[in-house]
Amino acid sequence: MLPVNKSNIILFDMQKIKIGIIGGAGYTGGELIRLLINHPATDIIFIHSRSNAGKPVEEIHQDLLGETSLIFTDNLSALSGGVDLLFLCLGHGESKKFLSENKVADTIKIIDLANDFRLSKQSVIGNRKFVYGLPELNKTQILKADNIANPGCFATTLQLGLLPLAKAGLLDEIYTTGITGSTGAGQKLATTSHFSWRANNIQAYKTLTHQHLGEIGESLLQLQPKGNFDLSFVPWRGDFTRGIFVSSTVHCELGFDELTMMYTDFYKDAAFTFLSNQPIFLKQVVNTNKAIIQLEKVGTKLVIHSITDNLLKGASGQAVQNMNLMFGLNETLGLKLKGPGF
Repeated sequence: MLPVNKSNIILFDMQKIKIGIIGGAGYTGGELIRLLINHPATDIIFIHSRSNAGKPVEEIHQDLLGETSLIFTDNLSALSGGVDLLFLCLGHGESKKFLSENKVADTIKIIDLANDFRLSKQSVIGNRKFVYGLPELNKTQILKADNIANPGCFATTLQLGLLPLAKAGLLDEIYTTGITGSTGAGQKLATTSHFSWRANNIQAYKTLTHQHLGEIGESLLQLQPKGNFDLSFVPWRGDFTRGIFVSSTVHCELGFDELTMMYTDFYKDAAFTFLSNQPIFLKQVVNTNKAIIQLEKVGTKLVIHSITDNLLKGASGQAVQNMNLMFGLNETLGLKLKGPGF
């Protein structure tokens, strides 16, 4: 271990990953800032926001009062090479537009948190090709990637419940329901994100047509290439702020013990995905980067429950996990977070 002195501290700072964030005022941007200002290997160089340029970050994300002196900016000069990694925390469809309108130096890696580059047919823009950033599926590719398409929150939670079955070629008819917190709808106010609407209320939405179905299908096809499965997904809006609880029902002839071994083996090297032998509940994952899975079997019906925090493992936490892998860091660095407990 190096002795602690001023020169060593300067050397460590020079080795930090220099970060730029585009769209830092929303939920995912704010969550990313919270993670990165406490990450030992990162230095945020700029946070871009046209509407908030000149304002202190703590004025928009008021929970960060006393934790950062960063100021929002509309200056993009660092895109010429002043950062090592650019996070895009823009609305869906806006990342492609941003990269089309702004020259980003080839030396800068990119992690996009929107859905612009998640599908294989949409994964290339200019000379950049994006890798789908689900570490439990694509860790080998992520380790070598320069551009990552961060998965969607529902997609992450649902896929993690089904991937072991897909690898075994056991998926056929899949019936899935899932409920998400209000932060999954983004910060922009809408009728169904008002407190007075959400409180003591739930609602199904985008039944069988959710935008994450495409990326889920592509991931399952990686492991079950015959594609002989059909997924019916009904998402729900919940009356809570964060977290996703998904339940998938499939026909399965395997015994419970064999299934348990299958899931345990599939996730044996996963840093954040765990199999529980007890009933799971949302507070186990809220404010953490964990995904927890539980299996229940009655006769030939298997139910796979899976839970995540939609803003962490479902968004910004997974983005930092991908950053760690891309830069050769410990996968869990900066992500050992404390859940609420009660």
